[in-house]
Amino acid sequence: MSNRHNRGMDVRRRVLGDAHVDRAQDETDDLDRAFQSLITEAAWGHVWESDGISDRERSMLTIALLAALGNYDELAMHIRATAKTGASKSDVAEALQHVAIYAGVPRANHALKIAKATFAEMEREA
Repeated sequence: MSNRHNRGMDVRRRVLGDAHVDRAQDETDDLDRAFQSLITEAAWGHVWESDGISDRERSMLTIALLAALGNYDELAMHIRATAKTGASKSDVAEALQHVAIYAGVPRANHALKIAKATFAEMEREA
């Protein structure tokens, strides 16, 4: 493994938690092995490892971008990650208000439903 991959894996574990990363690793097979390596190195080892902005800010940006683009499958995972990134419920609400204005109310509304359900699950698990 490359140094960037190892750094990416460290960041991925810090943000998403060991359980999530272990589950993803266990489910990796020949079909998605290269993809998993790509996102570990590029997303986590390059973008998320950068010290240009804080994890909190990066978390808010990621949530807003996922919602704005309608990529809801990843949204709950990044809502859960707020427990480790420092982004609050209020931060998420602010980010999704921006989505409503700049990308559309239906996308923000759907993202809010996912966020509410995910935060409720997190509170039950605490």
